[in-house]
Amino acid sequence: MNKERKKILFLIPSLQGGGAERVIVTLLRHIDRSRFRLTLAVVDTRDAIYRPDVPVDVEFIDLRCFRVRQAMPKIIRLIWKLQPDVVFSTLGHLNLALAILRPLLPNGVRYIARESIVVSLLPLAYTIPLWWNWAYRRFYGRFDRVICQSQDMQHDLIENFGLSATKTVVINNPVDIVCIRQLADDLAQEAMTGRETKGSDTIHLVAAGRLTNQKGFDLLIKAIALCGDSRMRLVILGDGELRDDLQRLTVECGVSDQVCFAGFQKNPYPFLAQADAFVLSSRFEGFPNVVLEALACGTPVIALPAPGGAREILEGLEGCVLAEDASVEALAKALSSFTTGYRMLPEVVAPYSVGSIVQRYEQVFLDVAN
Repeated sequence: MNKERKKILFLIPSLQGGGAERVIVTLLRHIDRSRFRLTLAVVDTRDAIYRPDVPVDVEFIDLRCFRVRQAMPKIIRLIWKLQPDVVFSTLGHLNLALAILRPLLPNGVRYIARESIVVSLLPLAYTIPLWWNWAYRRFYGRFDRVICQSQDMQHDLIENFGLSATKTVVINNPVDIVCIRQLADDLAQEAMTGRETKGSDTIHLVAAGRLTNQKGFDLLIKAIALCGDSRMRLVILGDGELRDDLQRLTVECGVSDQVCFAGFQKNPYPFLAQADAFVLSSRFEGFPNVVLEALACGTPVIALPAPGGAREILEGLEGCVLAEDASVEALAKALSSFTTGYRMLPEVVAPYSVGSIVQRYEQVFLDVAN
């Protein structure tokens, strides 16, 4: 039976605390071992927060590099050595490197990319967007399949970058609902700063993500200030290069006593579960895993209508609030209109359950390999 199993090589830049890393680890934990043999190769294992979560039966390869471009010679040699049925990569810069170098790779191997962004939004993410836009148009068609996390992402690749519709498939990110709820019940840590006011009219908000421009925490801080509602208390989970700037902004806006920076939390779920609402203030997203995780914890979501999946998830969900546009004023209006006390029912995240999503990934692997 082992000879019949398809060999899948997963490639990822790091195992740091991001959404893409969490998705890959979730897939590795749940893919059917009777049909697949799994290998994970990681470019940079520094700060590999999710390394302990990689199952022991997954072959683990540390490429011992700091950057993707440094790792490419090793990746080429690895693919020639392993001769997997499928190479599955994620995150745009690694995907593009593989696509560019595919003529140097074995023809018998199939290649699948998991796209992580609405590509037309690259000017917001990279300093040389024209090169990235050209590279996507020129090389992405070399993949046998591109997995898009949202309809926005798929439409963008087809309409703006000329990718064939037959090469794309939409698979939303998986949510391990059982695991999330178990972790959310782990209250050994003190989750919410300010919960001593529980039972009062305090509105407990939580946001999460790297402290970068993409995540829009500056918009959120300004929106809280614009609301002028002293009942609001915000906990921001995450670290990043803008932490000092954001802390200064809370002082400038007069809300430093309402905003707490709690740093990165490997288990954010007690924070999510105890909040009255989760707030997504991102300027753009690929597919916001944390929105699904908040919903799995029973917590409503207030969100900007960022391209990349937030609207697809939240539109029409009772108890959640989508801002009218991506402005500070619209976010402040959404925050002010939110009504506390609502809890989300389990069925709202059922379409994203890990079992259902993993089965779809498995089918794509089999279709491409065969």
